Amino acid sequence: MQIETPRGPAIVEIDQARVPRFLFVLTHGSAGGVESPDLLAVRDAVREIGGTVARVLQPFRVAGGRAPGAPARQDEAWTALVTSLRERFPGLALVQGGRSNGARVACRTARAVGAAAVVALAFPLHPPGRPERSRAEELRGAGVDVLVVSGDRDRFGIPDQADAARLVVLAGEGHDLNRDPAHVGEVVARWLGPRFS
Repeated sequence: MQIETPRGPAIVEIDQARVPRFLFVLTHGSAGGVESPDLLAVRDAVREIGGTVARVLQPFRVAGGRAPGAPARQDEAWTALVTSLRERFPGLALVQGGRSNGARVACRTARAVGAAAVVALAFPLHPPGRPERSRAEELRGAGVDVLVVSGDRDRFGIPDQADAARLVVLAGEGHDLNRDPAHVGEVVARWLGPRFS
């Protein structure tokens, strides 16, 4: 489905749970899409625990861009599309998440959209080789519990445990989390499952 936002259209793939218990809105990183192995594995695992999953291709990617642009504009578009999705699925609690840049958006907008929790895959703590440019404040500012799943070889850094409700560091994984995507999905489902049982 296509959803109009103030920054252009977004494309959303909906995979409904048999008995929906919550809505999970999930998005990609800066240059990626919604078909990456980790996002698909998370989709499958979350559907099994009752999450209806909406995978969002953000407007800047629909337009062919590889960089999201100003955070305020990206957040404006995200807030509008999540509001639209919530209207389509009334009564379901909202969880939002993303990988890399998408994780940043999910954290920054969590309060504004009324999310119950955030899943941050490969949260990019800092640009590669620039640890002094920490983005930890985005994690701390989410205002809701955040699960961070990182690889121990992530060149964008690994957040501190204190900056999230839960931090899981996967051995041998890099920023793309593609070595064992099914395990990434299991980690997410184990954390979300008890919240919506």
